[in-house]
Amino acid sequence: MTEQLKRPLPVRVRRQPDGIPMDDLFRSRPAKPTPPLPRRPPPAEPDLVERPGPAVSGWWAVLTGLAALGGIAAALRPALPPHGAELPLRAWATAAGCVVVAVVSFGGLTRGRTGSAWVLSLFGRYRGSVRRTGLVWISPFVLRRRTDVRLRHWRSEPIAVVDAEGSALRVVVLVVWSVRDTARALLAVDDHLGYLREQVEAAVARVVSQLPADAFRGDGPTLRDAEAVGDALTRMLAAECRAVGIAVFSAQPTRVEYAPEVAAAMRRRQIAVLDARHRDSVLTGVIDAVDDTVTRLTSRGLVDLDDFERQALVKDLTVAFYTRQGGAAPQNQE
Repeated sequence: MTEQLKRPLPVRVRRQPDGIPMDDLFRSRPAKPTPPLPRRPPPAEPDLVERPGPAVSGWWAVLTGLAALGGIAAALRPALPPHGAELPLRAWATAAGCVVVAVVSFGGLTRGRTGSAWVLSLFGRYRGSVRRTGLVWISPFVLRRRTDVRLRHWRSEPIAVVDAEGSALRVVVLVVWSVRDTARALLAVDDHLGYLREQVEAAVARVVSQLPADAFRGDGPTLRDAEAVGDALTRMLAAECRAVGIAVFSAQPTRVEYAPEVAAAMRRRQIAVLDARHRDSVLTGVIDAVDDTVTRLTSRGLVDLDDFERQALVKDLTVAFYTRQGGAAPQNQE
């Protein structure tokens, strides 16, 4: 009597609502790319904006000082020989007041230069900027700091960066800039010249890393397009330096070259790519010439060729035309 085969009971896997499914432990899910956060330039302090400072023409101060000296002489004249009279308290007060006026008048005289400005502050508070030239009177009780507002240019040292393909480069940049807001340039940052240099290095690294130095794998934008790279650098630097009162007018790469440790290898790669492009263009022209020759011969009925003869004719014409173009004859590979 044969025993009936018992059917195996189905195994049911119950998923706990608070557990981790077993089939999800080893499932490879592609990670979702995190979109890059938009880069924002540093904010500018709204209250720190250049405004005209208290200053007047220096000639008015000279006249006021001379008048004060005259008042001192008039107040002290009765006490001088041959009079020798005793001065009343009012005369001494008048002379002292004239002395103070003369000291303040002559002590505040300064010279305003073309292309420079005075930044005034009192007890750590910004009081204004003076861009006047010539003889100028500024209160001697305020702190004065001179800054250069002329159009200036700065040529960087070779900056070590990496392009989009990971090749080490050395880039030299010429920056044309000037101080637009003297208050922010001196008070919003510790050293605006150092800030500009650091921002140039950061901007060059960001722009260069987006493009390759040379298009080895096809035609496309490269770092050899100095105009496009310069426009990107200028926009980036202008946005970054606006908060410290610096206006960037131009930032152009004057030299883009490979680092010494990879220069020889990249030069060989460039020569190989140029040679391959030359061979490809020559071969394309030879093939077109052979096709045109065979088509003309057969269409006009000058020759009647079978497949073997056509292949032999194409081979001979290809070798002849390619050798004439200056290339080496292709090898017959079987």
